[in-house]
Amino acid sequence: MASSEEHTVLPRPSFDRPVKVLIVVSPYYSDIARGLLDGAKAELEAAGAEYDVVEMPGALEIPTAIGISDRRSNFDGYVALGCVIRGETTHYETVCNDSSRALQLLGLQGLCIGNGILTVENRAQAEVRADPAGQNKGGGAAAAALHLIALARKWAQTSKGIGFKPRGEDTLLAGETDGNSIA
Repeated sequence: MASSEEHTVLPRPSFDRPVKVLIVVSPYYSDIARGLLDGAKAELEAAGAEYDVVEMPGALEIPTAIGISDRRSNFDGYVALGCVIRGETTHYETVCNDSSRALQLLGLQGLCIGNGILTVENRAQAEVRADPAGQNKGGGAAAAALHLIALARKWAQTSKGIGFKPRGEDTLLAGETDGNSIA
């Protein structure tokens, strides 16, 4: 069982200015969603982050809600929470693959998203993974979002530049020692 495996947990990032996160949760399996949400909230609160919560009917709507929010709000990051339990049809594969792919595409566009949508074979697996005192996948998704926010902020401070920069800002010309005067 995965819970007996040892794994590395990165230290919680710290921030020099406020962090605002949107948690998008599907309460389709309300008890599972509640555990995921409790774990995510606790992790965000421990990091001093502010958060809002919105609910969507199912896992497939979560990426769309995040995309809409990104275009119309000012969140630094997102936490996607939900649960998909294998059933008797191929709907499971569709929901798992499409929700995961959509979140990944949003992430590749630069959004900071922690994916806490559980994809499990049965309810018992979901209960262990959602439990904040168990595997705490909701807290893990919130931690992932926080780490991505920290990384985005770190790299937002540097500029690759577009076109020309003012003289001396990034290049020394022949004969210059400080970028401002010719020796």
